[in-house]
Amino acid sequence: MRKEELENQYSPSRWVVRLGAEEALRTYSHIGNEATKSARATGRSLLDVHYGDGEGEKLDIYFPAAVSEGFWQSGSKDTSAFMVSPLTAQGVVVVIVAYDIAPKGTLDQMVDQVTQSIVFVQRQYPGNQGIYLCGHSAGAHLAAMMLVANWTKHGVTPNLKGLFLMSGIYDLEPIMHTSENAPLLTTLQDAQRNSPQWHLEMATTQPAGPACRILVIVGQHDSPEFHRQSREFYQTLRRGGWKASLEELHDVDHFEILWNLTQKDYVLTQIILKTIFQES
Repeated sequence: MRKEELENQYSPSRWVVRLGAEEALRTYSHIGNEATKSARATGRSLLDVHYGDGEGEKLDIYFPAAVSEGFWQSGSKDTSAFMVSPLTAQGVVVVIVAYDIAPKGTLDQMVDQVTQSIVFVQRQYPGNQGIYLCGHSAGAHLAAMMLVANWTKHGVTPNLKGLFLMSGIYDLEPIMHTSENAPLLTTLQDAQRNSPQWHLEMATTQPAGPACRILVIVGQHDSPEFHRQSREFYQTLRRGGWKASLEELHDVDHFEILWNLTQKDYVLTQIILKTIFQES
């Protein structure tokens, strides 16, 4: 694929169907900000909790009115509390994790920070009924990398019960050739080392926790490359013995698939809740 077409395929704002690119990005930011303000206004939260020593290594924990054990994780914490209200209303504890984004953080560092955050939560709440990871776009990549994390090195094995991977990138080699992402991936080894697709294809053993459910999700109006990445990652998971399913959400684009999580009746919100309570 030519560089110009790769730029197009991996620029989600070019694929929105109801809004212009700039308006879609503004709406995405606005909904995330408002959802986070609303979640924090309830007062049932612990904000800026350090899971590591770095300035950016913090997380926010949102509790339901009647606290039960559980965990939910997403990416950038200060504008990403989309799913907090619908999930805490059903008794799910939601954790939003921050990490050092580029250019301050490297991909290796981001993967390590997300790993540390999960170790922290497992140690803080060892009696949890299940840890469920959720990530969108680049966040889905980071969540997927947890499937190949070396938990033995950290001295704790988290109680992973499920992953919800929305519009993700699992093979990083193609984005080496796009202008925006090239500084993060300067060599093929960089891309392979940080690609869950590559790790799982190279794996020679069955997953340690095959009961962990993995839902690979893509929006109908995501670009063909996002569809290809999701389909091929799902197929790799199935071949590797993971309990995986693939879901295409009707009539949503790359941004709507996430911001609609503010709605309790949204099909993905209901899928997530059903999965959590079936597995608990």
